[in-house]
Amino acid sequence: MFSADIITLFPELFPGPLGASVLGRGLNEGLWALQATQLRDFAPDRHRTVDDTPSGGGAGMVLKPDILARAIDTIAPAGDLRPRILMSPRGTPLTQARAHELATGPGAIIVCGRFEGVDQRVIEARNLEEISIGDYVLAGGEVAAMVLLEAVVRLIPGVLGALDSRDEESFENGLLEYPQYTRPQSFEGREIPAVLTSGDHGKIAKWRHEQSLALTAARRPDLLPVKER
Repeated sequence: MFSADIITLFPELFPGPLGASVLGRGLNEGLWALQATQLRDFAPDRHRTVDDTPSGGGAGMVLKPDILARAIDTIAPAGDLRPRILMSPRGTPLTQARAHELATGPGAIIVCGRFEGVDQRVIEARNLEEISIGDYVLAGGEVAAMVLLEAVVRLIPGVLGALDSRDEESFENGLLEYPQYTRPQSFEGREIPAVLTSGDHGKIAKWRHEQSLALTAARRPDLLPVKER
């Protein structure tokens, strides 16, 4: 079973949206597990201090390596094969392929950064894989961790109702998904493309592929082979 452990200064934020809809049902049915741990519980002083000023000067605070290492070692002792992930804007971008890899594994230890970041020494010493959800900066890693987990958990067998419903989603086949339509036939003068109501499945598949190619070329040309851009 996929088991996620979150290390955070705000465990009360979890499960949040992960506890709703099909993800929440999967959580309640034991298809996956989630535990959020307060990082301050591993601080030895009475003030539960987890951060300090950055070496070399500068604004903000940095999460201390000894406190975070103690939390990681307690939650994931020797022999725990789950990858250790740090949500970080400087990390490798999250992809659908990485989500699939994680979904087929035993779970993940996810560290939610705060302030100016995490001491580099604990990143190296505990082999933290830095993952980013986009080219922007958030106040902390909690929302990013939720994004990563939603991308992963929905791929676990049994969480979504129909497995084939995701086969043609954006990024599953290297392209953006084609436009979708449903009734009514006419909406504010806009009609459902005739091919979609033709009953000709070959023509429908061809139209959808062409639309996916066109959308990908217009919005994400980086996803296409050079010859198709």
